[in-house]
Amino acid sequence: MPRLHLGAWADSTVDFLQRHLSWLFDAISTVVTGLYDGIDAVLSAPAPLLFAGILAVAAWWLRGLLAGLLAFAGFALVDSVALWDEAMSTLSLVLVATLVTLVFALPLGVWASRSDRVSATLRPVLDFMQTMPAMVYLIPGIIFFGVGVVPGIIATIIFSLPPGVRMTELGIRQVDAELVEAAEAFGTTPRDTLVRVQLPLALPTIMAGVNQVIMLGLSMVVIAGMVGGGGLGGAVYRAIGNVDIGLGFEAGVSIVILAMYLDRMTGALGRQVSPLGRRALEKTRAAASGAARLWSHRPQPAYAVTGAVVLALVAGGMSTFGAHEEQGPAGAADIGKGRKVSLGYIPWDEGIASTFLWKELLERRGFKVDARQLEAGALYTGLAGGQIDFQTDSWLPVTHAQYWKKYGNKLEDLGSWYGPTSLELAVPSYMKDVRSLADLKGRSGEFKGRIIGIEPSAGEMSILKDKVLGEYGLDGEYKVVDGSTPGMLAELKRAYEKKEPVAVVLWSPHWAYSAYELTKLEDPKGAWGKGDGIHTLARKGFSDDEPKVAEWLRSFKLTEAQLTGLEGKIQETGKGQEQQAVRAWLKDHPEVDRLT
Repeated sequence: MPRLHLGAWADSTVDFLQRHLSWLFDAISTVVTGLYDGIDAVLSAPAPLLFAGILAVAAWWLRGLLAGLLAFAGFALVDSVALWDEAMSTLSLVLVATLVTLVFALPLGVWASRSDRVSATLRPVLDFMQTMPAMVYLIPGIIFFGVGVVPGIIATIIFSLPPGVRMTELGIRQVDAELVEAAEAFGTTPRDTLVRVQLPLALPTIMAGVNQVIMLGLSMVVIAGMVGGGGLGGAVYRAIGNVDIGLGFEAGVSIVILAMYLDRMTGALGRQVSPLGRRALEKTRAAASGAARLWSHRPQPAYAVTGAVVLALVAGGMSTFGAHEEQGPAGAADIGKGRKVSLGYIPWDEGIASTFLWKELLERRGFKVDARQLEAGALYTGLAGGQIDFQTDSWLPVTHAQYWKKYGNKLEDLGSWYGPTSLELAVPSYMKDVRSLADLKGRSGEFKGRIIGIEPSAGEMSILKDKVLGEYGLDGEYKVVDGSTPGMLAELKRAYEKKEPVAVVLWSPHWAYSAYELTKLEDPKGAWGKGDGIHTLARKGFSDDEPKVAEWLRSFKLTEAQLTGLEGKIQETGKGQEQQAVRAWLKDHPEVDRLT
């Protein structure tokens, strides 16, 4: 069977579209970003608990008193774990994706219900859209739209469109044919038959489709977080990257609360807009008595709207008169004057340390800094596309050579601030007879046939798989386990405490060498290549837009003692407290602050 180069054809198609339809993608990005920013501004403006009250009133009106109380308690919990802003960002993403999806899904569903040929044509397309792994949509998404919320929303729309189309078609097709024939017999036009007979009777099924669209949209929030979508998905992604169980649990519970609220509200709304649903509700309410009647009590629409308006006005007043800008630490002059600077970083220790160091230094000088955790591929794509201003953890010329080759003409190299580095495999020093990469040969049984790796997008991983293992004859004997840097460190800690054999991907400098007694495996054949410098890369034109910041970055240097000390301080302070650790470290290293 000849090899079909489907991947190459897909690459060519994407390149063709990017070259010839970039204006269209820019227009789509502008529209989607505008929708998202507008909805997010509205949802984020009120005080959290007052907006939670508005949502609770809506739940009371749609489902009853108990639902309203539970809704308020759930959203109060989200606020109490300091994830309110992220929850509102996620809700904005889901609402935008749902609105756009329904704009396409409902007409397509109606069209398919009225034409067997259209239905047969759409069916395999919808099957393809829904069964394709959702993460695959992010690859062209970040190429066409860069990093941020837009590729996440676009991927969500594509993934959630099929149930909206299918349920609309199903609902209309399930309407009793005799009712349609009766309407036509009385001279009703096809359009009126659709609007006055079929759609009202199909509403329960259509609303079930809307519910599925929303639930699938929520299932995409973590994936959207991988490309800078922020929100609760970004929090989950940070938790995964840092193996932060606490943050992961809090973000997961917040997503569950949001999902349950949207699920129950869309279900109740579906019953409200359906004639059959309203009759069923009236029967249930009439049969209820005692406590059940109290908990299921629903206010009249006029009272519910009045209560929501009053709460909204109070929330708006508090937001207007009580809002204040958070002041950063006192220090240098206000050079930034509130200008925004976006940083991207890979969750490697030196990248986290240098990124939050620069976040603190720039905020002290009046800049508003947004730091986003991204995969290496998404980070370089965001830099090349201009969505990220700079990043401080590019290992050149070896480790990140593949990204520099692809995007170098769209980036500015602001120089190396640390070097030389080294890449290596490391084992615990209690493995006395393993000193070189060659010593791993024939001993895979001791290591369970595994080498514990880091992020699969890391340049070090591709060098290990493509060159190092083959050079020492290990490629058929060992499997490199893709994962994350925190995951690798967790496995190293577990094995070290049990005195078990383990081989991990590491690099120097790294705080693990001071925390554990490890042996860097020698590389007599030079398969890893020469050491890199850690460079700062910026988007094209950044030096012209922010010449002072570019000047600071070019003159920035850290010694090994400074870097490992900062990494150690961050580890000591704990996850989620990176900037506090930087502030404490700067008190002992004022010379770094003076460099800028």
